[in-house]
Amino acid sequence: MNALIAVTLTAVAVAGTLTRMNAAEPFRQVLTSASRGIRTDQWTLTHRDLGQSVPWSVRKLTLHGGRQEGVEVIVVDNGATTFTVIPTRGMGILEAICGDVRFGWDSPVKEVVHPNSIHLDSRGGLGWLEGFNEMMVRCGLEWAGHPGRDEFINNVGERAEMPLTLHGRIANIPASEVEVVVDAAAPHRIRVRGRVDERMFYGPKLELWAEISTDPGTSGFRIEDTVTNRGAHEQEMQTIYHCNFGAPLLEGGARFLGAIRRVTPFNARAARDVEHFAEYSGPTRGFVEQVYCLQPAADSTGRSAIMLQNARGDRGVAMGFSVEQLPYVTLWKNLAATEEGYVTGLEPGTGFPYTRRIERVNGRVPRLAAGASRKMVIDVTALLGRDDVLRAVAEIKRIQGGTATVIDKEPPKVQ
Repeated sequence: MNALIAVTLTAVAVAGTLTRMNAAEPFRQVLTSASRGIRTDQWTLTHRDLGQSVPWSVRKLTLHGGRQEGVEVIVVDNGATTFTVIPTRGMGILEAICGDVRFGWDSPVKEVVHPNSIHLDSRGGLGWLEGFNEMMVRCGLEWAGHPGRDEFINNVGERAEMPLTLHGRIANIPASEVEVVVDAAAPHRIRVRGRVDERMFYGPKLELWAEISTDPGTSGFRIEDTVTNRGAHEQEMQTIYHCNFGAPLLEGGARFLGAIRRVTPFNARAARDVEHFAEYSGPTRGFVEQVYCLQPAADSTGRSAIMLQNARGDRGVAMGFSVEQLPYVTLWKNLAATEEGYVTGLEPGTGFPYTRRIERVNGRVPRLAAGASRKMVIDVTALLGRDDVLRAVAEIKRIQGGTATVIDKEPPKVQ
């Protein structure tokens, strides 16, 4: 389909959706559709186009040059918070900005790298890191952890071995369907939705519908995902939400806080400083990453909360989620020199980032029946002042309920 036809289809779609808005139905604009041959390179929508009073905008852009040639991004500005979604990279979030609070980090990877330029099996299975610079990147779906080898059933029904690369494939699969939806009724929630398929013959048939949404004028957004097994047989799946924060929130004296039942160091390196797992130093040359496996506490509704606050305690980020959906949290500390990527990860997930074989032995690899789905929701909120930070701390204390956090001094004996 040539560009003229695609533009014509887009214009028809806009006319149709504006008509539906008059009938109090949501505005809906398809930006990408593999099934219909639609790809919109550039597009803009604002509150004025829909006759709304609270300022907001959505822009679709296509990047050019270097390793980001052809990457599609969608920038949502709700009037208070701006965030950038990357449909080409599995519907990840590049960064978000609210006031003077930035969610994101300064990675050595400076471009938004197209998956076509990523070689997942390079450097012993660490090729995923060639494109790693997002504020939120999903790990999964067939596997989500560290590189390793695992068994699978091959095309002739026999057990065979396969190499697992770092953090799976979903972050390097472009979305096949992408749309923007705006609710007609107040508060006119803005939704960016995309479908990402992790499928192969004699392999997984997993479908991710990812939605990042926000209300105009608010200081945050929601990540709401549904993973469905489209195969005829039960299928393993894993997901870790690798949410990454650097300066200005991350600094010497910054702290992690969370409603946490138990803390276990990932390995011997992390065990050395496990008593100080929640504390951060400034950028340190030669720092080797530390990873901690956290088991979150929940309130009577099943909700938990974690947060990162700066050294002064007047800025931060809070994350809320269901422990039924996401029963584990990984805390990743990479307090290396700024040039190497000074960053911490607050990572709710279905398990920890051990390789899948180890996660399976420990009962942390969910299985989806044929046709079954698993929903996962994370609310991300900017904390813009001391009062916001104190309210988030009080919420964590309420969920913790006075129960002491158990801190293991040694890593588990992994198999």
